[in-house]
Amino acid sequence: MLDDAGGVRRVLHRSPSPAERTPTVTVVIPCYNYARYVGSAIDSALTQAGVITDVIVVDDCSTDGSPEVVAAVAEQNPRVRLLRNDRNLGPVGTFNAGLELATGEFLVRLDADDLLAPGALQRATALADAFPSVGLVYGHPLHFSGTTLPSPRLRSTRWTVWPGTVWLEERCRTALNVITSPEVVMRRSVVDAVGGQRELAHTHDMEMWLRIAAVSDVGYLGGADQAWHREHAASLSQSLDPRFGDIRDRRDAFETLFAWAQELDLDTAVLRRLARQALVDEAFRAIVHMYDRNKVDAALLESYLAFLAELGPRVSPHAAEAYRLIARGQRRPTPWQHLRAIGRRSRSMAERARWHRRGVYTRDRRVSLPPDTEHVGGPQ
Repeated sequence: MLDDAGGVRRVLHRSPSPAERTPTVTVVIPCYNYARYVGSAIDSALTQAGVITDVIVVDDCSTDGSPEVVAAVAEQNPRVRLLRNDRNLGPVGTFNAGLELATGEFLVRLDADDLLAPGALQRATALADAFPSVGLVYGHPLHFSGTTLPSPRLRSTRWTVWPGTVWLEERCRTALNVITSPEVVMRRSVVDAVGGQRELAHTHDMEMWLRIAAVSDVGYLGGADQAWHREHAASLSQSLDPRFGDIRDRRDAFETLFAWAQELDLDTAVLRRLARQALVDEAFRAIVHMYDRNKVDAALLESYLAFLAELGPRVSPHAAEAYRLIARGQRRPTPWQHLRAIGRRSRSMAERARWHRRGVYTRDRRVSLPPDTEHVGGPQ
C-alpha cells in the first residue's frame, strides 16, 4: 500500500506492470586493465531496449590498452564518453568521478568485467516509475566464469517493494550483503542526495545500498536475471582472505553508515546493536564450524577471537559451544557434531535458496537473543 506521499508503508508484493515511458539511464563503468572485457560491458548497456542509455567509462590509468578500446567505441557512438583519471584512484574514486558527469534519471554502476542482461534496465525502471518512493531496484545476478554466459530469465514475475527502513533493518539483522552490484539501478536524485561511494576496501557498494535504503524505499524484481557477474582471478573479491572473508569489511560498512545517519530519523543505536549481534553470531558459528569439521586453523581462530574482542562482549547462542570447543581443543568430531554440521549446512543452503528466490537472506530468529545483553566468561 502507498501513503498519501507515495511512500511504501509496508512490504508490498504485486505483479509487474508494463513501462509507460522511455526513461534515461546513465551507466558508469569504472575500468582498470579490462581491455578484454570492457567492450562487451559497453555493448550490454547500449543495447538495452525501452530506455535511453548513455555510458561513461572512467579509465583508472590502465596499462593494457583499455582507453584505446573505449575511445574506438566512443568515436562511433556519441552515447559513449571516455574519462581518464590523471592518477590511479581505485574503484571508489573512479566511480565517483563518473558519477559527477551522470545526467540520466537513473544510474547504474557496472564493472567493466560484468554485463547487463537484455531488458534489465527497462524492467527495473518500470518498477521505479510505478513507485516514485523507490530509490534502488535490484534483481538476481548470474555468476559465471569462462566465456560462456548462463542463459538468463528475461521476464519478471513479481515485484517486491520494501519500506527502506524495513529493508535496512533486515540487513542489520543478518549483517550480510544481498546484492552483488551490476543488478542494481538507482534513482539519480536519491544518489545526489546521499552522495557517492565511501572509501571502503570491499564493501563500498554495500554501504551505498544501505545509505540509499535509509532515505528511500527498495524494490526487487523476482523471477528475472538482471546481470552477469564474472568470477575470475583478477576480480576485487579475490583479494579477500578466502577463509576470513569480508566480515571486518561489513562491520566497517555498517559503522560508516551509522556515522552518516546520525542526523536522520533512524534509531541508529538499535540498528548498530542488531548488526553487531549478527556479526558476533557469524563469528561464533564460524568457530564452531571449524571444530565440527576438525579443521581448526590456529591463525584463523585468533583472527575470529580478535574480531570478537573488537566488537566487545556480546551474547550469542553459539558462544558457549564455541568456548567449550576451544577449551577442549581439537579432537575428532563426534557423530553428534557431524549431525549438527549437516544441519548447519542444510540451513545455509536453505538461506541461499531463499535469497535467490526473494532477494534477501533470512535466518531463524529463534536463535537471536536480545542485542543489548552482554556475554561474559569467554576465554581469558
